[in-house]
Amino acid sequence: MSADLPAIDGHVHVWTGDLATYPLAAGYSSSRMQPPSFTPDEYLAIAAPLGVQRTVLIQMDFYGYDNSYLLDTIERFPGVFSGVAQIDHRGPDPATELCRLKTLGIRGARIVPPGHGDDLWLNDAGMRSLWRCAAEQRLAICPLIAPAELPAVSQMCERYSETTVVVDHFAGIGSDGTFRAGDIHALCDLAQFPHVFVKTSAFYDIGEQRPPYDDLKPMIRHLVDAYGARRLMWGSDSPFQLTLPNTYRASLEFVRNQLDFLSADDRAWLLERTATQVFFA
Repeated sequence: MSADLPAIDGHVHVWTGDLATYPLAAGYSSSRMQPPSFTPDEYLAIAAPLGVQRTVLIQMDFYGYDNSYLLDTIERFPGVFSGVAQIDHRGPDPATELCRLKTLGIRGARIVPPGHGDDLWLNDAGMRSLWRCAAEQRLAICPLIAPAELPAVSQMCERYSETTVVVDHFAGIGSDGTFRAGDIHALCDLAQFPHVFVKTSAFYDIGEQRPPYDDLKPMIRHLVDAYGARRLMWGSDSPFQLTLPNTYRASLEFVRNQLDFLSADDRAWLLERTATQVFFA
């Protein structure tokens, strides 16, 4: 592996077994925490030896809207982590909360639909205020979606054309084992909006769901053709990427050495520069 090629991991979750200090949100139990902990120290022990220098942390759903562990981790490791928080868009003032979190190292807000195919989840005052605030504050909206949500996200991108949007995990394309041409076309169509980015991430959950991930290459080639490498970024989605036969090294190796259609400059953008521009600038 070209270990001299630095990388930023654009998508990692961390959590702790210390439930007294960091309680779980209502409706979640410790049985959902698999593994029981994945602290930043545990993560860095895996990633740092492979040349991963910085990381974007994504709020874990079983903490709900309490981003305390995420924020404490960012503060504990200055310059190493940035974060994507979860904010209750039905709360009293979500835009003010997003501005507050920006001062603490948050560079994006994760949004998740309540149910697949529900176009109305993006169409309320709180959600609209988040999209406006993200544009004003140069923050990212990060949708965790399935292909069915792509038309609704496209409508929001048209309405809020200055808002940076980073689509997680290929918009879920291939997570059922099938790469549908219509879904790939819909994701590529978002490239018409210049502030939309896509994470090439969560390889363990896509297609054949195992290394060497060759079945992902055609979709990634389509995305490179549509977006250019400067609007794509790699993310492992650890710790879930660590479930055998998948490994952290396999995910990183796939982008570093196996995508033959990438130039050296393309690879640098996918592995580091795009994430720097969006989450660390």
